[in-house]
Amino acid sequence: MNKMGMTSIRHFARLIAQRNGLCVRSWRCFSAMTISQVMQPSEFLHYIVLIMQLIFHPQQGTRDYNPKQMAIREKVFDTIIRCFKRHGAETIDTPVFELKETLTGKYGEDSKLIYDLKDQGGELLSLRYDLTVPFARYLAMNKITNIKRYHIAKVYRRDNPAMTRGRYREFYQCDFDIAGQYDPMIPDAECLKIVHEILRDLDLGDFRIKVNDRRILDGMFAVCGVPDDKFRTICSTVDKLDKVSWEDVKNEMVNEKGLAPEAADQIGEYVSMQGRKDLAEKLLLDPKLSQSKQACAGLADMKLLFNYLELFRVTDKVVFDLSLARGLDYYTGVIYEAVLTQAAPAPVSQLQNDNTGEEGVSVGSVAGGGRYDGLVGMFDPKGRKVPCVGVSIGIERVFSIMEQKAEAEKVRTTETQVLVASAQKDLLEERLKLTTELWDAGIKAEVMYKKNPKLLSQLQHCEETGIPLVAILGEQELKNGVVKLRTVASREEVDVSRAELVEEIKKRC
Repeated sequence: MNKMGMTSIRHFARLIAQRNGLCVRSWRCFSAMTISQVMQPSEFLHYIVLIMQLIFHPQQGTRDYNPKQMAIREKVFDTIIRCFKRHGAETIDTPVFELKETLTGKYGEDSKLIYDLKDQGGELLSLRYDLTVPFARYLAMNKITNIKRYHIAKVYRRDNPAMTRGRYREFYQCDFDIAGQYDPMIPDAECLKIVHEILRDLDLGDFRIKVNDRRILDGMFAVCGVPDDKFRTICSTVDKLDKVSWEDVKNEMVNEKGLAPEAADQIGEYVSMQGRKDLAEKLLLDPKLSQSKQACAGLADMKLLFNYLELFRVTDKVVFDLSLARGLDYYTGVIYEAVLTQAAPAPVSQLQNDNTGEEGVSVGSVAGGGRYDGLVGMFDPKGRKVPCVGVSIGIERVFSIMEQKAEAEKVRTTETQVLVASAQKDLLEERLKLTTELWDAGIKAEVMYKKNPKLLSQLQHCEETGIPLVAILGEQELKNGVVKLRTVASREEVDVSRAELVEEIKKRC
C-alpha cells in the first residue's frame, strides 16, 4: 500500500489509459504528485475498486449476463421458440463466419458495419451481419426450394453501441422465414401474425406493426423524380425517419445526396401518409402513383395482405405506413417493422390517411422483416430464384425491457423442485442415496455439500433460491420407510412413503 501510494497520479492514469485505449495526450493533464499526497488510504482503496471495474469489463458493445438475466433470456427464448414451432417451423444452424464476398453488397450503406476477420493467408472471411444472407446461401448451396425454418444465433455489427437501448455489437437474432413458391401474401400475413403473437405473449406493452412495400416505395421515388441510380440511397435516408425529423431527412437527401428539392418535397407528402386497406385503395387512384405499374402491383398486394390480416385478427395493431423503408438492399416486396410505444396508440381506424397523427412515443423497433425474392438467386450458379419472406425479432431490445420490468421482482434462476435435507447428524449417505433415486426418476433435486448441515440452514437455502419442496430425512423417518415432505411456502409437512415420493413431488411441481 505504501509503495503504491508513492506512485504518481500521472503514471497511474497512464496505466489505465493504456489498458482502455484512451488518448495518450490525456496523461499530461494529471499532476506529478503521488497518490498518497492527495487522498487517504480508504479513499484510495475505493478508487482502486472503481478502476478495476473499469479495466476488467467486457469489450465495448458486449456484455456479461448474470443468472437472473439468463433466466429472463431463457423465458423469452422459450416463448419465441414455442410460437415458431406452433407455426410449423424447423430449425437449422450456419457458421458464425462467411466468405466476405457472401456478405458484401447485400446490406446497402450498412455494409460498412460488417466485421472483417484478419487475413491469415487463406480465404477472406467476415462475421455474419444477420441470419438472412447465410440462410439464402444455405438454400442455394443445398438446392432447397421449400422450407419453413427458424434460426436463433448471434450476429455481429461494428455499430455505435447504445446498450441501455438494447443496441450491441454482438447480439442474438431470432429469425423465422418461409421459402417457396406460394400464392401472394399468405406467407407474408403469417409472418405478421407471428410478430403479433410473440409481442402479445411477452407482454411488453403497447406495440404497432408498420407495413409497406418496396415496390410502392420505388414507384413513389420514380413519380417524384428520383433518378434510378439514387433509389437505394434515398431509401436508406427515408429509413431514418423513425429516428430523426423530416427536415433532417430532407437536408440529407438534398445537400448530401444531390436530390432536387422539389422531388424531396413530393416524397415528404407521401411519407406522411398512413392508414390500412383504405389507404391502399386511395393510392391506387392517386394521379401520379397510379402511373407506376410497380407501385400499383404493390398496392394491390397490400389490399390482399390486409384481407388476410383481418382473418388472422391482427389488424388492430397493423398500420400501412409509407414512411417505412428498411434500408437493406435485398428486400423486394412487402416490408414491416414492429415498434413499442410508451403511450397508448390510437386505433388504426382513427388514423387519417393524409395525417401523421400521434401514435404514442416510440421506444424502438423490436421486430422487422420482409420479402426478399432475389437473394437466393445471387448464390445459385444458374441464378435460380427461391421466393422468401421472413421476420427477425430484435431480441436484445426485448431483453432490455424485460430486465427493467423484473428489476424489483424475485426471479428464480434454477428449476430445482426439491432439496434433500436431514434433521439429524450423520445422515449424509442417506441423503445422497435419496438424491440419487430422485435424479434417476427425472426429479430436479439438490443436496447441500456438508456432512452435517443445520436444518435451519437447509430451509433458508430453499427460501432464498425459491426451491418449493424439502424432503427431510431423520432416524425415525428411515425406520418407518417414509420421507417428511415440507412445502416451503406454507411450511406444511406430511409423511410420504419412500415408494410414493417421486409421484408426490411430480404432483406438487
